[in-house]
Amino acid sequence: MANGRECETVAVRLLAQREHSRHELAQKVRQRCECDTISLNALLDKLQSLGYLDDARYAAAFVRSSISRGRGPQRISYELREHGVDDTTAAQALAEADVDWHDLACEQRIKKFGGEIPTDYKERARQSRFLAGRGFYTDAIKAAFQ
Repeated sequence: MANGRECETVAVRLLAQREHSRHELAQKVRQRCECDTISLNALLDKLQSLGYLDDARYAAAFVRSSISRGRGPQRISYELREHGVDDTTAAQALAEADVDWHDLACEQRIKKFGGEIPTDYKERARQSRFLAGRGFYTDAIKAAFQ
């Protein structure tokens, strides 16, 4: 059984590399060292109180990164939920992101398929499915074809 000091060292080293959500950090610490749930929660609480661990900061960084990869708000919020970020924090991070989702959807469509707007229904549907897979809502997808 690993001592608390070793788990703390592992956690701080992980946080030094990049931001992590509380849920994500807990999983990674459990993989690297054995510690019971009570001591792990105490460690995570301590890291939060010191300001090393912050789900809101993690969500903001994740949103920025996802936008730069061309992902839409629906996919971003789903992935944040997968990383253990609560819906309120995820919604706040998305709201604070300075992005026009319609423009981003349009950029992604042009990047993948070129500037010409398809007149063929089949091709338009294919491009719409691509944007939906990227996580864009219907209004942004429609705006990408105008």
